[in-house]
Amino acid sequence: MEVSFHEEIEALRAGDGEVFQGEGILAITKALLQSGVAYVGGYQGAPVSHLLDVMVQAKPYMDELGVHVEACSNEASAAAMLGASIHYPIRGAVTWKSIVGTNVAADALSNLSSPGVTGGVLIVVGEDYGEGASVIQERTHAYALKSGMCLLDPRPELGQMVNMVEHGFRLSEQSNMPVMMELRIRACHVRGQFVAKNNVAPALSKKNLLQEPASFNYMRLAHPPVTFAQEKRKIEHRLPAARDYIVSQQLNEHFKGTAHADLGLIVQGGLYNTLVRALQQFDLSDAFGVSSLSILVLNVTYPLVPAELTDFCKGKKAVLLLEEGQPEYIEQELALMLRRLDLQTPVHGKDMLPSGGEYTAEVMAEGLLKFLDKHQPQAVPESTRAWLQGNAQRRKQVQTLLGTPIPARPPSMCIGCPERPVFSALKLAQEKVGPVHVSGDIGCHALATFEPFSVGHSILGYGMSLASRAGVSPLMKRRVLSVMGDGGFWHNGLLTGVQSALFNGDDAVLLIFKNGYTSATGTRDIINTPSEATKDANPDKRQSLAHTSQVIEHTLEGLGVKWLRTVHTYEVAQMQATLTEAFTTDFQGLKVIVAEGECQLERQRRIKPWLAQLKATGQRALRVKYGVDEDVCNGDHACIRLSGCPTLTLKDNPDPLKVDPVATVIEGCVGCGLCGENAHAATLCPSFYRAEIVQNPKLTERLFARLQNAFTRLLQPA
Repeated sequence: MEVSFHEEIEALRAGDGEVFQGEGILAITKALLQSGVAYVGGYQGAPVSHLLDVMVQAKPYMDELGVHVEACSNEASAAAMLGASIHYPIRGAVTWKSIVGTNVAADALSNLSSPGVTGGVLIVVGEDYGEGASVIQERTHAYALKSGMCLLDPRPELGQMVNMVEHGFRLSEQSNMPVMMELRIRACHVRGQFVAKNNVAPALSKKNLLQEPASFNYMRLAHPPVTFAQEKRKIEHRLPAARDYIVSQQLNEHFKGTAHADLGLIVQGGLYNTLVRALQQFDLSDAFGVSSLSILVLNVTYPLVPAELTDFCKGKKAVLLLEEGQPEYIEQELALMLRRLDLQTPVHGKDMLPSGGEYTAEVMAEGLLKFLDKHQPQAVPESTRAWLQGNAQRRKQVQTLLGTPIPARPPSMCIGCPERPVFSALKLAQEKVGPVHVSGDIGCHALATFEPFSVGHSILGYGMSLASRAGVSPLMKRRVLSVMGDGGFWHNGLLTGVQSALFNGDDAVLLIFKNGYTSATGTRDIINTPSEATKDANPDKRQSLAHTSQVIEHTLEGLGVKWLRTVHTYEVAQMQATLTEAFTTDFQGLKVIVAEGECQLERQRRIKPWLAQLKATGQRALRVKYGVDEDVCNGDHACIRLSGCPTLTLKDNPDPLKVDPVATVIEGCVGCGLCGENAHAATLCPSFYRAEIVQNPKLTERLFARLQNAFTRLLQPA
């Protein structure tokens, strides 16, 4: 990691009575240390990335406390770490981005949940749900239900979130159930403060070792026939114990209404802040949550406590349940509870709120309006109706004024991204060999599915591209191309893809982007990341330090890959030729192309401070920039269609006799050279030039520049 979390690490040291200020996910990190956690693992990914990042960078302090921190290769390996808490009274926590991360971890979670845990276990998942999400729209709730894990959804207030972490460990220990805590994107990044406590060094840790392993106990294995007894324990012992703790510690919060207490709202804890904002639009709540309607906040969404919910519903004129996402697990369970007790309180939920999608304040307000219109219409101010109607009218007005939909602005790879030239080369290669089926993957390269490349027929999981072509390639006339990054290769691709293709003797083509990092989740280090010593020794290395590590190539050779090529990504012509060879060679079997080019974000983070230091100390500093000769450019724009670089754009043609705008390179160019490489590889117009901008030039360079300028003036007409 190149990003520094120095301030956040210092904040983790806050002691009893000090005020901790910061983001929600950092508050969770602090809460883990206050709870005496002994080991922490996880897989990086928004929105919970900072938890692991901070702890990895805070290794010296973690060593002081005796806390073991592990950056895991995937979510399954993180979940498997929790096996330490099956036999031993050790508290452990892991984290990842859900729901995709929970899918990967599912096998380990099931085998953990069956025998149950002795030490407290907390799984912090970033519930990446809603319009701001980057993953498929599913909920973690299903995993809690099927595997028998408690699910916390804390109200997004830092003090309450910290409190729920501490209770989460105790709940886990009392019920012997693993506990999951889901944090939505907004909860992870909500800012606030809380009064800190001293961090607790775990009783058993790296500094206080276990003297002997636990005695063998077959009942602690997730293995038949004891799994049948474990299933009974889940129902007969663990669930009742969890419910007892939830009630005794009042983990769910009940806020009694001030004016309309006979109307009830039941809400997932993570949605509470948004609900308060929606109620404010009705003048039914103030900014501090003092509400006219009674509210039951479910900080624990599984298991539900039947008596708690039915008591809340008794005597109510009606109840509205605000449950984000589908299926409506909580609503179904609540309806069943009321039916069994023959309680006739009307319960509304998805009949008044959308079945799917994020519950924003406006979405909630529209549902509240339907609820109040049916059961308390006089409680709705006319100003609220006008506000909602005005919003709808403004949307229609915007559509009318536009006439046509707003032009799409698809996301794009970073300026100078080393993956862009590979897709340019692929377009050129397909002109010769014909269209090919491309199995895509999760990562930065997934942005190639957008224009101008529009490449990729499927994305079925991180590192799964080679595996996902297995059913397609035997049925295709041309060879199928699978694309994955080095992050995906180590996450899952090595075993599910490469090993399987070699074992089955598949005739396949795999392209691995070796940029040195797991870049799409924020450039986290992996096993083939260049060392700090290498970076320091090569600050101005041309575009790539990836070649300094041959771990991927050696791994592939060790597995038995016979056809292996490593090509620098910015060498478009060579990449085009290599792709063409892979599609047309007589070699039958797995063909792997390793496209190496260091992540441009990491390169810029390295060289910008280095260049700034050179300039500040008066040393020679060289920066490369590319441009377009507007007198040569013919306005064809094929270069733009071939690269899609954000800094390669259009400007008005300076020639008054020409109508078509010319290409131009704007500020922001990082000098990767792709535009020129594309022009050469595709035999486009020779309008691109390369300029070297020298600051603090040497004496010889200054003298040469003067001579050059003088000679140029002599050649110019009078």
